[in-house]
Amino acid sequence: MARPDGTAENPGRTRLEGAPGQDLQQLLRGLRIRREGRAGGGVLPSQDLREGGGSPAGQVKPGTVRVWDWLVRLTHWLVAVGVALAWFTSEGSEAWHIRIGYTIAAAVAVRVAWGFIGSRHARFADFLRGPRATLAYARRLMAGREERHLGHNPLGGWMAVALWLTVAGTCFTGWLYTTDAFFGLAWLDQLHQLLAWTVVALVPLHVAGVVFTSLRHRENLVAAMLAGDKRAED
Repeated sequence: MARPDGTAENPGRTRLEGAPGQDLQQLLRGLRIRREGRAGGGVLPSQDLREGGGSPAGQVKPGTVRVWDWLVRLTHWLVAVGVALAWFTSEGSEAWHIRIGYTIAAAVAVRVAWGFIGSRHARFADFLRGPRATLAYARRLMAGREERHLGHNPLGGWMAVALWLTVAGTCFTGWLYTTDAFFGLAWLDQLHQLLAWTVVALVPLHVAGVVFTSLRHRENLVAAMLAGDKRAED
């Protein structure tokens, strides 16, 4: 289409300039993000279920980013609630105690598998660091200079692994105790109780770490594990 002065009109430019109420910079930024997404820079459609429970990428609150996918959150709370229930049913409710133990074991198994094939922050490669890097982070933490992590920080990552291992060991020894070959063995019962008490000791440390990090970085990590979203990187 020609303008009155005889020059050709650029349709793409007309749409940008004529969009009512749109800020040009924001519109250009949105186009760039969409282009990067198509080129592989964003969350691919095939990853939507892994990242956020089926909602398309980008449909989170402004200023936040999806960190914990639905399976991470589900297994986390299944284990947390299951451990509490297993503790309260350890005396006098053997049938329920065993059922809860199987549920916890299944949740831990799924979470460990998801640590290899799941979404970005669910993977062990995202949050497990070697001894040197973990100690360096601990020193920065003590000095008040630690960086913020969207996923687990190095100390939090190893705490999660410690919990999964002790919980899995507790479930395994509990199952062994129900078999004919190991039923009634005193050493197995003592090992089962030792692992259970280790879980009881680790849980307050885990909760203390969550509270400390929440206060330190001014974000609610419990809410993040419920909703899946955290504040975008600073």
